[in-house]
Amino acid sequence: MSSPRSDVVLIEARGVSKTYQTKDGPVQSLQPLDFGIRQGEFVSVVGPSGCGKSTLLKMVAGLLPISGGSLTLAGHPIKGPQKDVGIVFQSAVLLAWRTVLDNILLQAEMRHLPMGPARARAAELIAMAGLQGFEGKYPWQLSGGMQQRASICRALLHDPSVLLMDEPFGALDAMTREKMNLELRRIWATGERKTVMLITHSIPEAIFLSDRVIVMSERPGSIAAEYEIDLPADRGLDIMGSPAFAAYAKTVRSHFFAQGSLDH
Repeated sequence: MSSPRSDVVLIEARGVSKTYQTKDGPVQSLQPLDFGIRQGEFVSVVGPSGCGKSTLLKMVAGLLPISGGSLTLAGHPIKGPQKDVGIVFQSAVLLAWRTVLDNILLQAEMRHLPMGPARARAAELIAMAGLQGFEGKYPWQLSGGMQQRASICRALLHDPSVLLMDEPFGALDAMTREKMNLELRRIWATGERKTVMLITHSIPEAIFLSDRVIVMSERPGSIAAEYEIDLPADRGLDIMGSPAFAAYAKTVRSHFFAQGSLDH
């Protein structure tokens, strides 16, 4: 069965909307949304390009203001960047002149954290991510997958409750992407079980990684459906060939037959 989950709702949206002001007038990006993400839950958001998935993630991160409704983290309104949140983007955004370890420790420098505990935490994360022996390497000496692992370590250095991921594996080739899905699932399952919100175009990726999948409609985005993913907590890539996995994929994909803009 899927992993046990807390009943504590950590992220809650009630009527959250987003409208941009343009020279031609207001443009609605997101219709009012209602959802909650429980503590320790892994939730993926899928939808067509331009439906507002990344906009939603940036609002949860406090990088974009909401236009309407209420959006809270641990019961507190989200206003501005959140200290208890780690973010991973599609590009690893590692500084070329800093080693893997120094890129990870950049988080501590920016947040003015004590360096002793930060180095100990970095060592734990490097071991968890399978980057031992690469601490002194530079980004150009790493594969794309290894760069993203370093980026995930950096996002987790300050021990946030929430990890937000915006298409973190979208730029990787198919085989590396599958390997990274397996690595991320392992890191999440064997680590502190952070609350994760993942934005992705890939339906298989969403199903494989998640406890729950939120499906969004075309722009202006709204929540078309939500699906609990009742698969074993200990998942290998072979589960993608199971009848249960195929059934979930068929159900989610059925929302996009008319839109045709998602990965298969």
